[in-house]
Amino acid sequence: MRKPVRVLLVDDHTVVRSGLRLLVEQQADLQVVGEADCGAAGVAQALALRPDVVVMDLTLPDCDGVEATRRIRAAWAEARVLALTMHAEDTHLLPFVEAGGLGYVRKAAADEDVVTAIRLAAENKAFLHPEGWQTMVRGHQGTANSGQPGPEALSERERQVLELTARGFTSREIGEQLFLSPRTVETYRERLVQKLGLEHRSQLVEYALRYRLLG
Repeated sequence: MRKPVRVLLVDDHTVVRSGLRLLVEQQADLQVVGEADCGAAGVAQALALRPDVVVMDLTLPDCDGVEATRRIRAAWAEARVLALTMHAEDTHLLPFVEAGGLGYVRKAAADEDVVTAIRLAAENKAFLHPEGWQTMVRGHQGTANSGQPGPEALSERERQVLELTARGFTSREIGEQLFLSPRTVETYRERLVQKLGLEHRSQLVEYALRYRLLG
């Protein structure tokens, strides 16, 4: 039997955390391993507990969820962080994804959306409603870096791997769609990072958004 997905909840509202805990612990494959009521505590808990998924409120009293996510990812690159937000149009959403976040759940979302988002995040897949993608695409319109190679510099296969990576698919899943081995997909990803002058693979998402490859 597979171990349950370990979840850390970060939100400054006790009622929200309690509701999330109740929802998560009703699922046989999910388990809450910790809670935090501010960004600093969320960072500390994430690094101490190393949960499978961190559910992070974007609005926190000390530092926002974007900064907390950035700190977690800087210290632990494999961290999988899912945002909690009030609205799909949240201005924090684009910076959150650029900081390494895996998508968002609206606080008013149906229970099944929250559970689905956590399960997807545990598999390193993004959960974003179409309006969320459009918000981020609009946020990057006109911001292309003139010193960086554009999509026209990529081969068709490189572009396919880039787009599927940005949409949250794993190497195995990309390989199945493109009839490649997972190792070959990883090689394409590393080649993309070098070719585009990026420092981290997580920046492939930002690149795809900047050049409007997902909208």
